[in-house]
Amino acid sequence: MTTGVTLNAADAGNQVDATVRLAREAAAAGLRSAWFGQTFGADSPQLAAIVGREVPGLQVGTSAIPVFGRHPLLVSSQAQTAQAATHGRYHLGLALGTKLLTEGGFGIPFERPIARLREFLTALRELTETGNADFHGELLTATTPVPARVPGAEAGVPLLVAAMGPQALRVSGELADGILPYLAGPRALGEHIVPALVAAAEAAGRPAPRIVALVHGVVTDDADAVREKAAEQLAFYEQIPSYARVIALSGGQRAADVAVIGDEETIAAEVRRYRDAGATEVVFSGTEIAGDADRLRTWELLGELAG
Repeated sequence: MTTGVTLNAADAGNQVDATVRLAREAAAAGLRSAWFGQTFGADSPQLAAIVGREVPGLQVGTSAIPVFGRHPLLVSSQAQTAQAATHGRYHLGLALGTKLLTEGGFGIPFERPIARLREFLTALRELTETGNADFHGELLTATTPVPARVPGAEAGVPLLVAAMGPQALRVSGELADGILPYLAGPRALGEHIVPALVAAAEAAGRPAPRIVALVHGVVTDDADAVREKAAEQLAFYEQIPSYARVIALSGGQRAADVAVIGDEETIAAEVRRYRDAGATEVVFSGTEIAGDADRLRTWELLGELAG
């Protein structure tokens, strides 16, 4: 199993410079991958491309770009460019997004998200694999009057989806290479998410999918105080139905209930539980919550577990 972390330097004086420094620390700790969230701030494929160039050997990925407010032609260009820049180490994550941010930020109605995801993935895979598209759907059109191939990205781009609900898992199993579930504990993974995804992939004749489990957690000696802080930071997700559902399926009531917080033994045991539940990769987020010392302590443990 590989292990990785999300990198968050949004509060730094220069986010790009600080992100590269963090990526070097992650690689030195033995971590295999670094992932970048997509907000209204820094462009995550650009960050991934820069980090991938600056830190050879480190896998880099986006987790995840919402399909609303984007177009497959533009996302394909971003992803292929990042893939060429990193010589095959870039992984593209997509997401449905939320009604709040889609309508509030873009002014786009959050309608038929599953249909949009299916059309987006269909057009995007054709673009990243062939450099061309001739897709005409109900919601999207993607055609290439001129080639859209980026030299250096001929191997394509792994496509992952932040899918956790039954319909999104079905589409992801049929059309994507794997998923990026977040705040989904081992119980939700093993009993609901992984079986549904694997069944959809098998029915579509696709290879076994990747399950890149994003886990909010940190190694610390002050677990109670850190968990209280995590509860404040994660409360936003409790308002989103898809997250509230998966938290409940994991046996929790609040998002912080599925956070992995404690000493090295506790975190190592939880990583094993994720592996046993079907995760092929484990990526920790929020490791900066307790300060630099605990962040580095967490990274070093995850680097050892990647061994």
